[in-house]
Amino acid sequence: MPDLRLTIDGREIAAKPGQSVLEAALAAGVYIAHLCHHHDLPSAGSCRLCVVEIDGRDGPVTSCSTPVEDGMSVSTKTARVKALRRQAAELMLAPHPSECTSCTQYLKCELQSLILYLEVTDQHYRKRPYPIEPVFSNPLVLHDFYRCVMCGRCTRACTDLRGVDALTVVREDGYARIAPRNGSLADSGCKFCGACIEVCPTGAIIDQIGVVKMDRPKDAALVPCRAECPAGIDIPRYIRLVKEGRPAEANAVVREKVPFPSVLGYICNHVCETVCRRKEVDEAVSIKELKRYAAANDDGSWRAGSFRKPATGRRVAVIGSGPAGLTAAFYLAKLGHSVVVHEALPVAGGMMRVGIPGYRLPADILEGEIAEVAALGVEIRTDAKVENAPALLQQGYDAVLAAVGTHQGARLPIPGCDLDNILINTDFLRRVALGEKVPVGERVVVLGGGNVAFDCAGAARRLGAKSVTVVCLEARNEMKASPEEIDEALEEGTTVHASVTFQGITGENGRVTGVKCSKVCSFHFDEQGRAQIVCEIGSEHVIEGDTIIFAVGQRPDIGEGFGLPLQRGNRIAVDRETLATSLPGVFAAGDAVIGTASVIEAIAAGRRAASSIDRYFGGDGEIGEVLAPVRAPNPFIGREEGFACVARRHPETAPVDARDLATLVDKGYDLEGAGCESGRCLQCDLRLGISREKLWGEYDVR
Repeated sequence: MPDLRLTIDGREIAAKPGQSVLEAALAAGVYIAHLCHHHDLPSAGSCRLCVVEIDGRDGPVTSCSTPVEDGMSVSTKTARVKALRRQAAELMLAPHPSECTSCTQYLKCELQSLILYLEVTDQHYRKRPYPIEPVFSNPLVLHDFYRCVMCGRCTRACTDLRGVDALTVVREDGYARIAPRNGSLADSGCKFCGACIEVCPTGAIIDQIGVVKMDRPKDAALVPCRAECPAGIDIPRYIRLVKEGRPAEANAVVREKVPFPSVLGYICNHVCETVCRRKEVDEAVSIKELKRYAAANDDGSWRAGSFRKPATGRRVAVIGSGPAGLTAAFYLAKLGHSVVVHEALPVAGGMMRVGIPGYRLPADILEGEIAEVAALGVEIRTDAKVENAPALLQQGYDAVLAAVGTHQGARLPIPGCDLDNILINTDFLRRVALGEKVPVGERVVVLGGGNVAFDCAGAARRLGAKSVTVVCLEARNEMKASPEEIDEALEEGTTVHASVTFQGITGENGRVTGVKCSKVCSFHFDEQGRAQIVCEIGSEHVIEGDTIIFAVGQRPDIGEGFGLPLQRGNRIAVDRETLATSLPGVFAAGDAVIGTASVIEAIAAGRRAASSIDRYFGGDGEIGEVLAPVRAPNPFIGREEGFACVARRHPETAPVDARDLATLVDKGYDLEGAGCESGRCLQCDLRLGISREKLWGEYDVR
């Protein structure tokens, strides 16, 4: 239908059929005062601030609820209209705190913007005795009714926009207030989507203090899981696809950022879950397990949208076939470059293959995803140790990427460290992964508190150790290992001694008999990274054992002849932005640069390295791609009784007595489990889709 024409204060504007007078005016850049109106919500006309006069009509009308008509003549600045607006505004301000109405933050608050525009005061009406204390509060939402003007936006957002209907108007002692329907948000079916917070014009409903970190961009603050992921995986999007029964599309979303979705589904350290806002309600969403479910139900449809640029004639040598090296090789090949990966070990995969036991990450899962890298034409040479990185440039390569990982374990220089029956974490796990027979005693003591330490503990038990003890410097709640690994170890009978320092290894006839320990009162690391430990007086004791495994860290296995500038910890020195070394054409990424980190961080580093090398060749370095259909999420999420009480779904695990080196402990989700767990997501990203109401200063207010 053709546009309608109307006149506002003598200015002719065009309007779409079905628009209200207010919508038409705002769309044309003409400001009419309003507060209860919001672009995404049905009109209510309750604030009475948007009143206008229309030629031929009796009395003022609310412009938000009045449809436009062709030829309509509207007046917004008559004396009568101004008086009515001022009265409506001052009535709303009666319960509002005076310190708020004098606030200077009017550029950020819709109410303050209106106060300035209408030139009103809060002193014309007696202050109502509303409580200053919050009416309702929970770990995610804080409602300070003292700042509420009863515009009704929050209830309409909850009911009309989201379909949850958790908020309502309650009348008590002659006063009205907004409140949860059943006493608390959780009992009222709230889904904690934040729509009420987003539309509130006065700050009466806000994010709980400290939960949302507003010192960062809004999308990062409101969707912390996505922001925290080192590779930038769109977590809410793939969880929503799992919930909708589209796991293959969910896997494609993950593949938009990483070439190892299955691997990550098994062993990602899921830092995203540590910031998941659902954990403030009960427990975080099991993001990693949902990734694994999506990957397990892949149908390969993502390949149809995968980009592949024409051959450039450039050759790149990648040293190391771990997550950083293979990720870089994957994207470099897609960018059209010829890539050869040089791996010193007899198998590809780096620490994913020889540092993570098969009961956590099956070899066939890893090999399947490495095959996708090789399918792009990447050549992977095993048993091909590179002694000098820059020398590869003389062999016809145009660029070199060193991604050698941290394969050298550390042996603490404490008394007795040279006794027999002492093993080093990386050597031990590599030998186990390669199928070697590694003898362990009956009583194994693992020194360290990270995931590698618990991998060593689990492997030792599966190799026949009758007792396994993990000893670490950190307190129990500060251990670096993931909670699930610690829980699995405890379930298997492993003993954990936290807040303990090891001062020496005891022995007889050259063989280990135990570890001399003391309880730790406190510790910190000095500027040189050395632990400064305060021990409890008289707490010395010995933990008996006949095999000791050092799992106290690891570093890149790089010799002086490697030809690259090194920094502390035997790590390669690079430019932080480009990952380039001081040698032209030579780059480095992953653990070889930052020290032992996680697989997802190594993958993120591999992506950066691929982009940097492509730019070094004169390309644009662009590796972004869309592999799954992009659909606008439905803002109407609907009501679900007991949503806040839906407990995290834990996958079934193998019985303790059936666990060996090849038996997966975690069996993952089935269809029902994945559906239940994905349904727990708060869908925080929906809040980003809510329109921002522009303030009066952004309109033509002549």
